[in-house]
Amino acid sequence: MDFSTRAIHAGQPADPGTGATITPIFQTSTYTQQGLGENKGYEYSRTGNPTRAALETCLASLENATHGLAFASGMAAISAVMSVLRPGDHVIAGDDLYGGTYRIFERVMRPMGVRISYVTAREVDEYARAVTPKTRMIWAETPTNPLLSLVDIAALGELARARGLTLVVDNTFATPYLQTPLDLGAHIVVHSTTKYINGHSDVVGGAVLTSDDALYDAIKFYQNAAGGVPGAFDAWLTLRGVKTLAARMRQHEENAGRIASFLEGHALVRHVYYPGLSSHPDHALAKRQMRGFGGMVSFAFDGEREDVDTFVRGLRIFALAESLGGVESLCCHPASMTHGSIPREEREKRGITDTLVRLSVGIEGVDDLIADLSQALDTVTSSRHGRSNGGRAKATARAATKSRR
Repeated sequence: MDFSTRAIHAGQPADPGTGATITPIFQTSTYTQQGLGENKGYEYSRTGNPTRAALETCLASLENATHGLAFASGMAAISAVMSVLRPGDHVIAGDDLYGGTYRIFERVMRPMGVRISYVTAREVDEYARAVTPKTRMIWAETPTNPLLSLVDIAALGELARARGLTLVVDNTFATPYLQTPLDLGAHIVVHSTTKYINGHSDVVGGAVLTSDDALYDAIKFYQNAAGGVPGAFDAWLTLRGVKTLAARMRQHEENAGRIASFLEGHALVRHVYYPGLSSHPDHALAKRQMRGFGGMVSFAFDGEREDVDTFVRGLRIFALAESLGGVESLCCHPASMTHGSIPREEREKRGITDTLVRLSVGIEGVDDLIADLSQALDTVTSSRHGRSNGGRAKATARAATKSRR
């Protein structure tokens, strides 16, 4: 069945009681039982809720997974996956990853006795060399956040299979419309459903998808025990959003490709990170591994942090904001926003400098978006001229004062 058809119908039959076409919001904390040990499949909404179950079934279908679990946030989903580890276990992760993931690795898991090693995200050989007898998990984002490098999922899947490891892939940037990691050898897929899956910047959520029964049972137990689950309304909003995922991703990608090409030719831009560009080092892998290149574009200014501040203040359509994946275009400064939890020295070593900007390209008219970026870049040029002229004026004034003396 086609992806778009599953996004609209999987897990979402008409309500048997009323015939409602759209899955109802089961806004209840508990369920009336017929007798001791006798219920209609639900007891308490932390454990299970029909609206949440519809979302979990739909997302599992889209990722070609057997099981789906929904969470109250992407970080709650990541925490649930990490709950399968024990003190002394070792994790290998790509070095370009979301700041919140780095924070939970370093500030939560490491103090609990879980060791984490970071390797160059795109270098499969480095993952292989980092494996120890205590290694239990490989963690990968692809495309990575925020530098949009790609990780060869199939190669990592083969490494994980050969060494008996669990491969986890954060598929938030690509979405299952463009990439299905389980088909390439991953064991678990993680999403921040806040982003593209919901797509409307009005709800926070996360998801874990897997076809491994043992991993599902362990993570499901944690989901119920820890209770980081979405409410029925949040699940319903996400379910509503996912119905248009295919249509939105096509427009996100078309706009992002145009914007990446525009930025690549601009004099103020030192480097553009977008796997759809032929200049991207992972372009061939993107064509092989993905069904499109996505809607995220990052670029580095050929300048200073002050130029970035001038640029973001000059934007009119792009909003300076955290998050990504909504229908509206957003601009983010990773060093001070999404990746601020990573120490400065570590950030810069990984390429997340003060002049890096990340764009979540929305589905507005692309000519309007390019015009907005163009005029904001023009403000940087004007600001530079102003600073230069101001500096010359001050130097002239100092020289005149000195001559009068």
